[in-house]
Amino acid sequence: MRPQFEHVLVPAGQSWSLLWRELPELPFQWHYHPEFELTLTVNARGQRFIGDDVADFDDGDLVLVGPNLPHTWAAQRRLDESRPMLAVVAWFSLDWIARLTTAMPELGALGTLVRTAGAGLAFSPQVRNKVRPALLSLGELESARRMPVLLDVLLELAADARARPLASLAPPSGRIDGQRERIGRILDYLHAHFAEDIAVEALAQRAALSIGAFHRFFKRHTLTTVVDYLTRLRVGRACQQLLQTDKAIGAIAEESGWRNLAHFNRQFLAAKGMTPRAYRARHRQLERRPPQAQLP
Repeated sequence: MRPQFEHVLVPAGQSWSLLWRELPELPFQWHYHPEFELTLTVNARGQRFIGDDVADFDDGDLVLVGPNLPHTWAAQRRLDESRPMLAVVAWFSLDWIARLTTAMPELGALGTLVRTAGAGLAFSPQVRNKVRPALLSLGELESARRMPVLLDVLLELAADARARPLASLAPPSGRIDGQRERIGRILDYLHAHFAEDIAVEALAQRAALSIGAFHRFFKRHTLTTVVDYLTRLRVGRACQQLLQTDKAIGAIAEESGWRNLAHFNRQFLAAKGMTPRAYRARHRQLERRPPQAQLP
C-alpha cells in the first residue's frame, strides 16, 4: 500500500501546528509528510504502524515520527466507552528546530533529538507519563503560551535515555538533489509494486546505473539491500492484513508478495519472532483484554 502525502497547514501567525483530534475510532490512514510529528494517543488500544514497524499500543502511547516516514495508528476499542479517543498531535519542521537552536544554544538538545528521530522514537513509560499533563494542557492555551509548554516537553523527550527507535530505516535525508530524487523514484516504485516480482536489473535500469553500481547506490542511501528492504515492506503489509482483516494466511502471503507459503512463514518468523498465526492470535487476545480503570 503506497502512503498518501499529507499537507500539514501551519496557521498564520504560528510557527508550528497543533491538532486536537477526538474520534470514536482511529481509522487506518497510511500517510507521510515532511514535518516531524509528535503524537500522544489517549483512551485507545490498537496498532501503531511506523515505517516497517508494527506494534500494539495502549493509552498514553507517545511517539515522535521523523520527516517523510509513513505512519498511522488504527484502533476500534476505547478503554472508556463514554469518551472519544483522543490524539494530540504537534507538527514542526526541521527548519523550526534549526532556527531555535541557532538563536538559543541552550536548546541544543533538541537538535540531538530530531537527529535520532528519523526512523521514529517511542518514549519510556516514565517520560510519557511525566509529559502527558503538559501535552493535554495545550488545547486550553492560546498559541503564544503553547510554545514554552511544547519546548519543555521536547527537552524532556531529548533527555529520555530509554527512548526506543521504531522503523528499521529512516527515509533518505539531506537536500533535494539529483541523487535523492533518484533514490526517491526507486523507493516510490518499490512501495507501489512490492507485492510483484521485481528484478534488480529493472531497478538498475530505472536508476540508469549498472547492477553493481545500483547495489552500492541503494545500500548507501538506505543502509540495507534491495532484498531486505522488500522483505520489510512485505512483512509490514502482512502485519497490517493480519491485524485488520480475517483473510486466510495463504491469501495474505500472496497479496504481500510471497508465492510460497512456507517461505512466507519462515521470513515472517525471522522478522517478528513468531508465526503469522501466533501474531494474529496475540492481537485477538489483546482485544479481549478487559479495559483499564477510569482514565484521568
